[in-house]
Amino acid sequence: MSPRRRQQDRTRATRAALIAAARRLFTERGYAAVPAEEIVAAAGLTRGALRHHFGDKRELLRAAFEQLETETTCRVAAAITGAADSWTAATMGLAAFLDACQDREVIQIALTDAPAVLGWAAWRAIEADHGLGLISAGLDQAMAEGVITAQPVDILAHLILSAAIEAALLIARAPDPASARADAEQALLALLTGLRVPQSPARPDPDPPG
Repeated sequence: MSPRRRQQDRTRATRAALIAAARRLFTERGYAAVPAEEIVAAAGLTRGALRHHFGDKRELLRAAFEQLETETTCRVAAAITGAADSWTAATMGLAAFLDACQDREVIQIALTDAPAVLGWAAWRAIEADHGLGLISAGLDQAMAEGVITAQPVDILAHLILSAAIEAALLIARAPDPASARADAEQALLALLTGLRVPQSPARPDPDPPG
């Protein structure tokens, strides 16, 4: 193995250790209650490693949040793989996303710490980077199948993403996340159903000959 390859492996291992330690500690106690020194100690590293790879604790939170977003997107993508049609994919993907929003790690890091520490605009941009692709692809498919009326995909995808994010925040802040998740799914399905092209009523069979 070349020296450059060994250095790249060490870099990946160091970053992974810091992110893993941060995710665990942030989930347990929240960003504000965890000092940087505790994170590097839990990772078996030094404060210099944190400065070198992330700069500060805030950027480490960003990295942890982005990793969680990637995992959630993969979880939703896996849930819709093999769906028979675009509507089935939409409902299965929504359920998978809302399930993820009940995870303690997602609630604390992605839905509580990240918007408070990174700022609303930065947090919203990261959410969009990870969520818009799947939503836009689903809308393209639904329009191609004639399930929903053809319209600007980009605008509609942003509006659906905004509704899903708001639902996620409601779940995170609810005293009963499971109940909030069920209510959010019902409301979001009602919104999505409103986008569907009305189905033509089936014609009655003609009277059989007498």
